[in-house]
Parts: sequence; structure tokens; C-alpha cells
Amino acid sequence: MHDETVNRTTNGTGLVKDKTLEEIKGLDAGSWFNAKYPDYAKDEYVGLEVPTLEEVFETFGRGADYYIETKSPDVYPGMEKKLLELLDEYKLTGVNGRSSHVIIQSFSQESLLKIHELNPTIPLVQLKSYRTKATITDEEIETMKEYAIGVGPNFKQIDQAYVEKVRANGLQIHPYTINEKEEMRKALDWGVTGIFTNFPDRYNVVLKEYNSGKQ
Repeated sequence: MHDETVNRTTNGTGLVKDKTLEEIKGLDAGSWFNAKYPDYAKDEYVGLEVPTLEEVFETFGRGADYYIETKSPDVYPGMEKKLLELLDEYKLTGVNGRSSHVIIQSFSQESLLKIHELNPTIPLVQLKSYRTKATITDEEIETMKEYAIGVGPNFKQIDQAYVEKVRANGLQIHPYTINEKEEMRKALDWGVTGIFTNFPDRYNVVLKEYNSGKQ
């Protein structure tokens, strides 16, 4: 669940932490999408269940890679340990970052530090949210490098200088959320190493055009 409540993405109300799995499974998690995004609506979305993370792993296995965010870890004590146990059970972690099938991100530095302590081989990304023009200090970067392989800032507040500083210090940068082709091209020109988007097919087209122009 992205939110702490089920209100936005299901037909129910209330806090996730106050509900049993059975109660959550009984909610309709698809009809709201059809109503909000009629251009993308499909009949099969009506009545969709909320999947557990284990069900996602069972469906896609090691044939997929996973970018997982620990949401509100202060609200859900022990979530990091449970997550890593599940990743180990499905053999999605490797002996180093390159062999891992998962990247974990969080706005919570504390959560990422817990994960790093439990398994230092998992690649971690520190999410950042800026309300005004983004800046990042040398001290922040050095601290992040102790546990993370990258930073994930909100794209609207960063600029080329921010990206170049992060990259110059050996960190990856995966800004969110970039949906328009023009902004995707701008991000690539700046040197980002990945993006978050609601339109991966659109990004794949832009990336292909971009790489063709670079060759």
C-alpha cells in the first residue's frame, strides 16, 4: 500500500494497520482507477484485490527485478526484518548489489540504515522531497554514500547542477515523477541514471531515441 489508509486506492476507509489481511482482501482496489482515469479504464480492474508482496514474488519470481519502497516504517515496526526475510525466502538478494534482484528506497534514513545493517549487500536509494529549489551538501552526500548507492529526489525541484554533483560523487540518481517526453529528455541530458514515471512505454521510446542520437 502506498498510503497509510485504504481510502484513496480502494472502496474502503480506515488505516491499513488497523485492518486484517482478510479485511483488506475484501476491498475493491480497481474501480476507483476506472472512475478517475476513464481513458485507461478496463472492465477487469473492477473488484481487483490488493496483492501481498509475497503474491507478487510468487507471480514474477526471479524473472523480474523489484524496486521496493519502505513506506511509513515508523508506523509499522519491524517491517525491514520481515521484508528481508521474504526477499531471502524467494532468493532475490545476491552476494553483492549487481547480483541482487531488488533495490530498496525510502524517505526514512533510519529504515535504510536498519536494512543496511541487516544486509549490507542490498542496493539502497535515499528518497528526498524538496519544497523549494533542491540543494545537496557534501556532508549529505558523504553520509549517504555510507549506506546507499543513490538518491531519489523530486524532479520538479532539481537542476543539472544537482544531478552533476550527485553523479560526480559516485552516486546514482533516480528522480520522480517524470511523465512528459520533454522532461524525460531533459533529465537524460542532465545525466540521470534512471527515472520514475507512470508511462514506462513512453520513456522507453524517448530512451531509444536518445541513445540513437548519442551513438
